[in-house]
Amino acid sequence: MFHARFSEGVSHAKIILIGEHSVVYGKPAIALPLSEVKTTVTIEQTYNMPSSIKSRYFDGPLTSMPNAMKGLKHLILLILKKNNKLDLSFTMTIKSDLPAERGMGSSAATAIAVTRALYNFLGLELTQEELLALANVSEIDMHGNPSGLDAATSASNQPVWMIKDHELKEIPIHLDGCLLICDSGIKGRTGEAVASVRDLLQKKPFETSVLLNKLEKLAYDAKKQLNNNDISGLGDTFNRAHDQLKKLGVSDEKLDRLIDISKELGSLGSKLTGGGRGGCFICLMPSKEVAQKAEYVLKREGVTQTWIQPLGITVTEEVN
Repeated sequence: MFHARFSEGVSHAKIILIGEHSVVYGKPAIALPLSEVKTTVTIEQTYNMPSSIKSRYFDGPLTSMPNAMKGLKHLILLILKKNNKLDLSFTMTIKSDLPAERGMGSSAATAIAVTRALYNFLGLELTQEELLALANVSEIDMHGNPSGLDAATSASNQPVWMIKDHELKEIPIHLDGCLLICDSGIKGRTGEAVASVRDLLQKKPFETSVLLNKLEKLAYDAKKQLNNNDISGLGDTFNRAHDQLKKLGVSDEKLDRLIDISKELGSLGSKLTGGGRGGCFICLMPSKEVAQKAEYVLKREGVTQTWIQPLGITVTEEVN
C-alpha cells in the first residue's frame, strides 16, 4: 500500500453551551465548534530511526511519550497495529491554538487531528464513525468516562446536539448577539470534576439526580431558544445552568467572581463551559460592541485570553 511521505490532519476547538457533566449521565448537551481555533498534526516519513513526536509537551521517541500523553500514545500505536504498520518510521508534529485544560476540548481535538493525519499518511479511507470511535480510545485513557461530545464537536463544522449513546445530530442556531468566551487563567481539572460528580451521585443520589434533571430541562430550553432567537431566555438559561453546576461542586471561586463581573458588564447570561474547576466561561452578549468592552475589563480582572463567537455561524474572531 502507498504511504504518503507527508500528511496533515486538522481539527478545532469546541465549547459546550449547555449540558456539562449531565451529558455523562444520558442527558442532552449542546456544543459549538470554534473552527478558527485549530489543532494541526503533520506527519513526515523518516527512515532507519524510531518514530518521534514533537509537541509543546514532549519532543522525543513515540515509545517514550509521558504518562500525561498516554491516550495519544495508545491511539497512535492502535492505528498502526490495526493496519500492520508498526514498522513505519515518521515524525509527527502537533501544533495547537487551543489552551490546554480550559474546557475547549484540547485532548479531543488532538485525537481527531492525529487520527486524520495517520489515515492520510497510510492512504486509508476514514468514516466519521471510525474517526469518533478511534478518538474515544484516547479520551477514555485521559478522562475515564467521556461523553464523546468533545470529539464529535471537534470533528464537526456545525453545532452539535448529543445524548450519549442515543442521539448525535447537528442543529441550527438562529440567534442575534454573540458569545464572549473567556479563559479564566485557571487550569481546569476535568477528570477531578467528573469524579467528584460521580462521588456526589453515590453519596447523595436523590439530591444529585435533581440537579442533573434540572440541567436536562435547561438543555431542552436552550435548544428552543437558540432556534427561536430568544436571546434573553437563553441568557436566563445560562445563569440557571451555572447555578446548578455550582451546586454540583464543579465551579471555582475565581470563576464565579469573573462570571459575576461579566453580568455587570452587560452579559445576559454567563456560565462555566467544560469540566469546570477553572478553565473557560462563556458570556451571552447582545452585541459585538458590548462584548469588546467587557473583555477589556475582564482582562484587567484576570482573564488571560478571549474569543468572540457570533451565533448562527461558526467563524470565530480572536481578541488579543
